[in-house]
Amino acid sequence: MNKEKEQQELSVLGRLLSMEAFIFLMGLVSLWYGFTQGTGVNIFFGLFILCGSVVLYFVKRKDWKKHWEEQEAIKLRLDEIRKREKEEKKHEG
Repeated sequence: MNKEKEQQELSVLGRLLSMEAFIFLMGLVSLWYGFTQGTGVNIFFGLFILCGSVVLYFVKRKDWKKHWEEQEAIKLRLDEIRKREKEEKKHEG
């Protein structure tokens, strides 16, 4: 029981200190610096970084293993179809 609690705390800490959180934080810092110093470049990059971190969050949430399994299955079916077409052309010619 104690081990599970420690592992759960580590996963929460890991999520808080993850690269995505760091990227989001850097976007906020850049945006804040842009507004306090009046530099439009920092505001632009701050917004750009924040949007990128949100997109990254949703991309990482997607089930990539399932996606690649589907892509592999499609590739195998396509290879089978091509192989059949080659065999049919061989028998015709």
